[in-house]
Amino acid sequence: MLALACLLAGCSSVRLAYNNVPTFGTWWLNGYLDFDDSQSTRLREDLASLQQWHRSTQLPEMAGLLQRAQTLAAQEHIAPAQACALVDDVQRQLADIAAHSEPGAAQLVRSLTPTQLQHLESKYSKTNEEFRKEWLALSPDKLHEKRYDKTLDRAEHFYGRLSAEQRALLRRQIDASSYDPRKLQAERLRRQQDTLQTLRSVAGEQATPEQAERALRGLFARYRQSPQADYRAYAQRQIEEGCEGLALLHDSTTPAQRDNAVKRLQAYEKDFRSLAAQR
Repeated sequence: MLALACLLAGCSSVRLAYNNVPTFGTWWLNGYLDFDDSQSTRLREDLASLQQWHRSTQLPEMAGLLQRAQTLAAQEHIAPAQACALVDDVQRQLADIAAHSEPGAAQLVRSLTPTQLQHLESKYSKTNEEFRKEWLALSPDKLHEKRYDKTLDRAEHFYGRLSAEQRALLRRQIDASSYDPRKLQAERLRRQQDTLQTLRSVAGEQATPEQAERALRGLFARYRQSPQADYRAYAQRQIEEGCEGLALLHDSTTPAQRDNAVKRLQAYEKDFRSLAAQR
């Protein structure tokens, strides 16, 4: 839900983005599955229901997580494990969202047609080509520069302008990173084939609602944790490197930069609490 909100507005206007999730989510998913009018209406209603549940139960928890993040941001020193504890909290919330969405998703996927699944497969091919151009076709130097620019943007969004020494620290982290877009692409392809196979097994009402829910539950679980051991190890390394990098950068920050990060997190907390109060 929040990922869709961030996609809609680049996280620059959380309230506007969140409140438009049913409309945007329907539009976004329609690009993959080309829904008919009945399916679009059902999806929009399901997303609105999911949003209301998320608003009343999950947003308060996220506001609490942001409070904990503020406490960390105000400290002169944080440990990588403290940063990773926040990641664990977010992952648990994602699992809760997936579980709550299963009944509505199962009803929708049982109504899919072979033509719609062909449309999904075609859409996957297009997004794979976009990913190839955006990441795989880059030279190592350009890939590092692109990742550095994105990392710098995220860091300065919270801390404000970084010093030359801090920027050099970010560059060293990028240079030492195990990030490999080829591993990401391999996992993307695995997920896509897994998705197509799962949807084909339940589409056209071939399965009961309960069977469809079980199938989606398994699919969502394999999204969160790949069945490929090498990719699980790679993904864990990426998380650990991110937590270590954040801790190192935070330890280099000035009181003014830490205050800027606290204020940014406070603003998000305020947005989440305001959204949670809406009905």
